[in-house]
Amino acid sequence: MELTLTKPICFFDLETTGIDISKDRIVEISIFKVFPNGNKESRTWLVNPEMPIPAATTAVHGITNEKVANEPTFKELAQTIYNMVKDSDLAGFNSDRFDIPLLAEELLRAGVDFDMKNRVSVDVQTIFHKKEERTLSAAYKFYCGQSLENAHSAEADTMATYEILKSQLDRYEDLPHDMKSLSEYTTRKKSVDFAGFIGLDKDNEEIFAFGKHKGAKVDKILETEPGYFGWIQNADFPLYTKKVLTAIKLRKLNTK
Repeated sequence: MELTLTKPICFFDLETTGIDISKDRIVEISIFKVFPNGNKESRTWLVNPEMPIPAATTAVHGITNEKVANEPTFKELAQTIYNMVKDSDLAGFNSDRFDIPLLAEELLRAGVDFDMKNRVSVDVQTIFHKKEERTLSAAYKFYCGQSLENAHSAEADTMATYEILKSQLDRYEDLPHDMKSLSEYTTRKKSVDFAGFIGLDKDNEEIFAFGKHKGAKVDKILETEPGYFGWIQNADFPLYTKKVLTAIKLRKLNTK
């Protein structure tokens, strides 16, 4: 069963130097773009992360420092990658918690103003965990009846994720087929930034989700304790969190 698309959707997967969204870097990215008319486009890039790839990480995905030494940096690829995804919704396996946040950090670090305002995301892993509780390889075996060859290759994982989602739509009659409803189904918690430092209350107003101001409205804290904004901007928070906080502050200033 096919997806109901009103705009393109990009399935993507990252292989990285590690799992720290703020500090680690992409070493491989694969994007599989599906258009509403059924056309498809696929691209895969190896990336020089400009930092050493730990041996333990290489043991997982097989990408060595030597393999990426002469590949382009993410900054060199950033505009091409952004051009491929800029008009699209996004999907992946564990993408809401890892791939999308890390991609956003890389794009912002490269000077590309990426955000999620006019797009939704679908995390295929969340559907799987809500229905079956397994890993990507097990999901591919369960839904598609095949063994996942080259697991932890970005391209293989990306294509498998697309096939799994289509099989999930066939298997579960209660799953919606449009991207907005699928995104709502796969969203684990309501947050404004990817990392979950800024959430939403029952009135859909931004609140801090951590620290001494947990549960407090962001705009109130920025007004009564302006130094808190500066502390976050200078501390080791994700770039996207800082971007969201800056937007809230500017919105408040523009309404005065």
